[in-house]
Amino acid sequence: MILIKLGGSVITDKREYRRFNEEAVARLCGEIAEAGKQAVIVHGAGSFGHVLAKRHRLNDGYIDESQIPAVAQVAYDVRELSSMVVAQLMKAGIPAVSMPPGSCMVMEDRSLDMDRQEVVSRFLDKGIVPVMFGDVLMDRKLGFAILSGDQIMERLTEFINFEKVIFVSDIDGLFDCDPKKNKDAAMYDVVTAETLESIDAESSVDDVTGGVAEKMRWMLEMSRGDRECILINGTVPGRLKAAILGEDTVCTKALGGI
Repeated sequence: MILIKLGGSVITDKREYRRFNEEAVARLCGEIAEAGKQAVIVHGAGSFGHVLAKRHRLNDGYIDESQIPAVAQVAYDVRELSSMVVAQLMKAGIPAVSMPPGSCMVMEDRSLDMDRQEVVSRFLDKGIVPVMFGDVLMDRKLGFAILSGDQIMERLTEFINFEKVIFVSDIDGLFDCDPKKNKDAAMYDVVTAETLESIDAESSVDDVTGGVAEKMRWMLEMSRGDRECILINGTVPGRLKAAILGEDTVCTKALGGI
């Protein structure tokens, strides 16, 4: 069983509100289908979520009533994005069902309370691929907050024994600084908890869910035991399929837990 995160930077253009990268998503879904492994898929919200969430400070929780229309709009937008992703999965021959987290889960001070494990397990038992995504959730303490796809991934690994976790982004791996801003950035083949202390965490795009430093932390959380957790560049054809099948490809592996 493989857990795959299709990052918002790959499936959307995060600089432009609600811009879907249909060509890239169709190719990635095709690679998942060709690999032939059972999977659970999580995707980021990209420009369907981050633009308005940042503008209206939704991750700060409820401030005033002016945020309410934005909460509803972000919820609508990310569900539409998920429908587009599921459509491409089904075109590739993968029976997939979108599971909006905001419809069945809550948070408490930005911590996900995930008590709907049975739904995911029953879909998998029938050979159906659950598709979850970054969403705006009701929060018992804050009123509402943003749930990242990475948070969902970490919670899923607590009750499903995934052999491998794959993060699909728009960079080759994890670097010592932002490769989009620094041409001399060096890529790590392996990242550990110690590596986390030495890396420039600045993000090259607006992101309300923490950027590269937060992604590194989630990767290490999920690499406990003998589980393989890797980051690949999904803009390069063939890398996702190779990663699923365990073939050599350019990537960064997280090891040793945290």
